[in-house]
Amino acid sequence: MSTTCNGVWTDVSGAEALILSEGFSTKQEEDYGYDLFPERNKSKYKKGSITESLFTFNHKCQVMLQYAIDTSKSRISAIQVFKDRHFACEDCDGTVSGGFDAASSQIVLCQNNIHQQSHMNRVVTHELIHAFDHCRAHVDWFKNYRHLACSEIRAANLSGDCSFSNELSRFHFGLKKHHQECVRGRALRSILAVRKISREEAEKIVDEVFDSCFNDHAPFGRIPHSKKDAKFAYRHYESRDRYNANI
Repeated sequence: MSTTCNGVWTDVSGAEALILSEGFSTKQEEDYGYDLFPERNKSKYKKGSITESLFTFNHKCQVMLQYAIDTSKSRISAIQVFKDRHFACEDCDGTVSGGFDAASSQIVLCQNNIHQQSHMNRVVTHELIHAFDHCRAHVDWFKNYRHLACSEIRAANLSGDCSFSNELSRFHFGLKKHHQECVRGRALRSILAVRKISREEAEKIVDEVFDSCFNDHAPFGRIPHSKKDAKFAYRHYESRDRYNANI
């Protein structure tokens, strides 16, 4: 299954963020998280004397992106994407790692904040989940906070953001339902980073959609708990209708 579509964007939290289209006022840009991605607005972004170091960042970002694509076919194949068209390595605010710009159908990778291949792999997968959601459903990223919350929950759940090894590296330990709490927390932080709403309101929205969105594993058949498991999880999703088709 492959999907193509036109674009809008999501997600932030040490993190990834939702980017929107051009033509917004300064206030709207801040409200929707645009100010976290200065290179999205070329007329306002001015490169300083660090152009050469940015080139180094960009080259490293491109190399890591290519590796992520080459080694992650199961994640890429659910949606038709092309490296030069649908991915952009750019300099971002220090608080974000990437974002999905639905207006241009591009995934922004923050070249100044992604320094390890494992981090790149997670960001690419996270943003591809947003792209997948954007293409398969009529997502209202701007006005419907439940849509945004649902995609953030799914991205945190399926990208490896809350894997045991990542939580261990953050010194976050837990037993019962620790994965769910990690997903809930990361989705909440992402929403608060890109929307001007209270924490109480954001928590209420996440709680309202959590169960259904946490249990929506498309384009995987189940939560991929490791890089190796992701391949089998996607095969599970691909063969989901095979039994009924042979009846």
